[in-house]
Amino acid sequence: MRAMDRLGWDAGFDASWNELGAPGEPGRVSRVDRGWSTVLSLSDVTEDPFAVRRVRNIGADVAVGDWVVPSADEERVEHVLPRHSAFVRRASFEGSRAESDTVAANIDVVFLTHSLALEPNQRRLERELVLAYDSGADPVVVLTKADLVDDPEPARRELVEVADAVPVVVTSGRARQGIDELRAFAAGGRTLVFLGASGVGKSTLVNELLGAQVQATTEVRSGDQRGRHTTVAAELLELPGGGWLVDTPGVRTLSLWFSGSGIERAFADVFELMDHCRFRDCRHDREPGCAVRAAIDDGSLDPDRWTSLERLVAEEAALEGEQRTKDRLADRRRGGRPGPTAADDD
Repeated sequence: MRAMDRLGWDAGFDASWNELGAPGEPGRVSRVDRGWSTVLSLSDVTEDPFAVRRVRNIGADVAVGDWVVPSADEERVEHVLPRHSAFVRRASFEGSRAESDTVAANIDVVFLTHSLALEPNQRRLERELVLAYDSGADPVVVLTKADLVDDPEPARRELVEVADAVPVVVTSGRARQGIDELRAFAAGGRTLVFLGASGVGKSTLVNELLGAQVQATTEVRSGDQRGRHTTVAAELLELPGGGWLVDTPGVRTLSLWFSGSGIERAFADVFELMDHCRFRDCRHDREPGCAVRAAIDDGSLDPDRWTSLERLVAEEAALEGEQRTKDRLADRRRGGRPGPTAADDD
């Protein structure tokens, strides 16, 4: 296997690069630190197939997993090749107004990580599934720390109610349970990404998958099983036997970005009910023949799930309204000339 292929290069990236005139030497971003990208590319050194370069992200929207072309002097990122997929959320830092934050790019599988030592959180998983579906990658629910509970099955069943057909894997990093099942998702050189709150056990699983103590781990607080961030920056790491893994810092808040079909896919059961309402414009409130209200009344639809869907739809609508206001202000500053929209950013 060529080193470029081993990095995840494929015919799609090759076509995008050739459309640019095949400039420079493409590389894949393995880490982003304060305006600098660490880029892996081909190496002339036979002992190591990859060369490591650090280039500036001047004026470039770069995320871990991106394929980039540095400038001829290797001082900055000249081109970012179109992404096959990207896990994008709304930036969570103070003062951010409708700005996107790309957690990882060109990923194939998203591991949505939850600790069995905590109460199952269906509402967080629903939100994660929306973002995962919109990323273009395949979601997998990973339940960690099975060694800390007597029986993981009740929590697994509760999350399966939300996950539906999405695979759910029960794991324990310390007992090495489920590690081979996770590793199988990297077959064919695919790129995996771990996402979850701090302290859920991502770094322990990462170390087991890598076969080395690459990421630091810390004990969680005994009172609430919360932990400190042991991963300080997202990083692309090569897996033994092929494939790549992106470990990310714990994500406390997941705010939606512009959704494609993510909400519909994450709530497919509810949208199926909507199709059976008597009226096409049913508001699912007091209308006669509302299949959603009937399902809530007979207990087949959890009212909390319906409320969660309403909140996510309202959050997306508010984001779109905020972006329209931002676009109007930008249009005025440009003197009425049209410009790009935030929906194109990702």
